Amino acid sequence: MVQFDPNVRMGSPSSLPYDPDQDAAEKRDIRKKYRALEKRTGEQLRPQDIKAAELVEQVEEADELFQKVKNPTEATLDSTVLRNVSSISAQKARAMKLGSAAFDIDDFVSKLAIFMGGRHELADDASELDDIGDSVMDWEKVGRRALAKSRRVPVMGFMLGPLSVEQKKRASAKRAKLEKSKEEERRPQEIKEEDIQRSENETTKNVIKIREILEESGSVNLFRFVVNPNDFAQSVENIFYLSFLIRDGLCALEIDDNGEPIIFLCEAPSAQDRADGVTCHQIVMEFDMATWKRAIEVFEITESMIPQRPAAKTRLGGKWYG
Repeated sequence: MVQFDPNVRMGSPSSLPYDPDQDAAEKRDIRKKYRALEKRTGEQLRPQDIKAAELVEQVEEADELFQKVKNPTEATLDSTVLRNVSSISAQKARAMKLGSAAFDIDDFVSKLAIFMGGRHELADDASELDDIGDSVMDWEKVGRRALAKSRRVPVMGFMLGPLSVEQKKRASAKRAKLEKSKEEERRPQEIKEEDIQRSENETTKNVIKIREILEESGSVNLFRFVVNPNDFAQSVENIFYLSFLIRDGLCALEIDDNGEPIIFLCEAPSAQDRADGVTCHQIVMEFDMATWKRAIEVFEITESMIPQRPAAKTRLGGKWYG
């Protein structure tokens, strides 16, 4: 939009891009002409209502007016006009397309046949068209002309596509049912009541046994009673069975004057005792292998007060598990 005149000296009033002291009448005249151009190129204007030559004339008029622009207000009007012209030009470019009668396929084929030397004038009847099909046409002549317009490597092909086109039919695949042989089938092993033989180390029997031993021994140190120096697992089981006696109030635990935990049998509190305020307390006791070894060392335990029980074994089906 901005054009520079080599004959105009830099620093002269006419070369200044911004002049706040520009004549007011001149500014009003520029604005009036810009608004007239803006009205002619308004956004509401349809592309088909204006020709491309008219758009070029409006751009030239805007260029002439811009030579006199010295203030931002007039420059804004100039940008508005250019925006409208650009928008209409883009719409006209998108609307450009070939009409249905602009390209005649029959005429093109006729001229192509003449170009290849197949005939010299358009045939008027079907017999002449048949004769054209028998004549030899120079296809290489067309190929050489096409190569001059394209850098694409020529390849072998057919104008009508592949010689044989077979339409693929979608086969409906049926899923075959998965049939397993009866030999490969495996069923879960059925376990009947008579297949399970309970071992002698049942909880109830062991609790009763421990109560009998505690009744014979009287008050005794907790660790000396439950610890089995030869079997850590059975020591844990002994504490488990003893906990049932404490829960039912048949066994009591207290700390003596020496700080040792002492257990002894007692009578379970009756309903009247509980009504009078007697309550049972239980604790969670941590007993790991380090505690087990430390108890054996501190209390010098060499023999278990509770006899060693055989390992529990259970028969499931025809096999024993223990």
